[in-house]
This record gives sequence, C-alpha cells and structure tokens, in this order.
Amino acid sequence: MDFGVQLLTHGIMTRDRDGDAYIAKLPAAEMRPVETSVLAESLGYHSVWLSDHIVTERVTEGAPHVANVTGKRAYPDRPNMLDVPTTLGAIASRTTTLRLAPSVWIAPYRHPLISAHMFATLDVLSNGRVIVAHGAGWERGEFEALGQRLEDRGPQTEENIEVMVKAWTEDWIDHSGRFYDIHDVSMDPKPVQRPHPPLWYGGVTPVGARRAGRTCECFYPVYLDINVDPALWDGLRVEFVREAERVGRDPSQLFLGAFATARLTNGKEPHSWGKRPGLTGTPEQVLEDLQRFADHGYRHVTFHFDVPSVSPAEWEEQLQRWAEEVLPVAKTFVAKPLA
Repeated sequence: MDFGVQLLTHGIMTRDRDGDAYIAKLPAAEMRPVETSVLAESLGYHSVWLSDHIVTERVTEGAPHVANVTGKRAYPDRPNMLDVPTTLGAIASRTTTLRLAPSVWIAPYRHPLISAHMFATLDVLSNGRVIVAHGAGWERGEFEALGQRLEDRGPQTEENIEVMVKAWTEDWIDHSGRFYDIHDVSMDPKPVQRPHPPLWYGGVTPVGARRAGRTCECFYPVYLDINVDPALWDGLRVEFVREAERVGRDPSQLFLGAFATARLTNGKEPHSWGKRPGLTGTPEQVLEDLQRFADHGYRHVTFHFDVPSVSPAEWEEQLQRWAEEVLPVAKTFVAKPLA
C-alpha cells in the first residue's frame, strides 16, 4: 500500500461532539502547503492531496453535506481556500518524487479543455507526477454561481473526463456530446505520463462506483464517518468491477483508493460519541484498520488528519508520527486483487 496526506489548503479538520467531521477556518498564511509538502516527501509519503472549491454558499440550517452520513455541513461560512493547480505548481517546484493530486477535482466547474491544459502543464513541469482525481461535486450554491446545473453534474463529469482524455492523447480533438462540441483544435504539449496521468474517481455511492468503472482506473471513496461497515466497502467494490467488465475493461488493471480521517492517540482518549473512529488510536489499532483496507482491496489511503486543537503544529506532529510509527509497517501490506 501507499499513503498520501490531505493538506491544509481549506482549513483543519476535526470532529464535533457528535463525531461528525468539521473543517475549522485557518488563515491562508498558516496553511504552508509548500513547506509541509517538502516535509511529507522527506518522511516518505506517496502523495499530497488538495480539496477543490472555488466559492462556498452561505451556511443555512439544514443545508446537506455529503461528507457526513448525518448530512451535517463540514464547512464554516467563508473558509479560506487555496486554488488547486496554482498550489500544486508551487509544490512541484520544491519537490522531486511526491505525487500531486486534487481530492477531488470538481469537473463540471471548468471547461474540460481548461482542466486538461492545466494538468498537462503541471505534469510536464513536475516530470510526470500528477494524479487527476475527479468528482461530481455537491454544493448547489457553488454550481449556480458558476453557471452550472447541479442536476447535470454526473453525466457532465463523465463527458468532461472523456474530453480531457482526448485532449491528452489525440493530435486533433474531435468531440460532439451533450455538453461540449469541439472540433479541429489541438492541445500541446501532451502530459509526460502516457497515455495520460492516472484517472481516479471520488464518490460515496454505487452510482459513483459505476461511473469510476466506466471512466477511471481507481475508485476513490471518502470515509469520514466514525466507523465504516465493511459491507459498504464490498458493495462499492462490486459495483466498480462489475461496471468495468460490462463496458469491456480489464478489472485486473483497476484498483481502489480511499480518503479517510485519521488520528494517532495514546489509546486512552475518551470519545463523546462512544466508539473509536476508524484509523484513530494507537499505532497497533490503526495498523489493524489499514490491514482491513488492504483485505478489502484498497491499495492507497489518503489521511485527512483529525486535529482537535485545530493547530497547524499538532497537524504537523501527526504527519511525523504516522510516518515514523505506522508507515514502515503499513507500506508492506498488499491489497487484495480486485479480479
């Protein structure tokens, strides 16, 4: 297995008294994505991941958020949010082996040629270190502000990915679809990675798993709940593989990744919600959790550190502790094949 880390470019994550994930606002000057990426690379992490939003709507009572099972909104009003490609470009200039990825790129927000050009450029400048993880988005107010329809997000995301692949792999782009009509234009240079950067798809539903099976090589669900039922893992895996087979793709070329909250503790910290969250506890406990991920076919986990103090210093302490106390063993875990 390999392991990435979610950076602080949208704030610091912690849990509220009910156990739901919550992003605390952080001043942009305290996010330090370049410096923490340099540290992550030196500690042996595989990749760094950045959340993607452009604007956020005003918090209103009852506004749902897909990240928490309860629907409770994770973002506060007016969070500081750094732009993904700009920040990854800065990180690329100071690192040499670290993989660079959005978690996840909300595809419908931009024209696919714009997205394809940005990530091709980043792949060239980083010497082939880009992962493009897509998602369909969830926030209605953000869609409306950007002139997009929330109801179209699924099929638009799928067509978006199709256009991006054409831009990366074909000399002349020719595409006629429901959302985009593109003819007789070229986009160069192509990405360093051939035929194109790895494509991941982030989702939490069977519909998302099937979309990943049609369009991407990795399905990348998000697990922010206190505990995850392995039956859900198995169900999403089955949907992912079955759909890939249906459209003629080879399941042996596919894999699973996960985005999950994580916290190393002394094992004695009480939880007001009454049970230990997954990937939270002593090194021995979280290694058992990571072995479960591997047993269910997961080859990658991105850690989204839970920091009760909402202090960047504690976040950095978690980054170092996981690298020293967990990763040396966890990297030896082998994911169960999907086929």
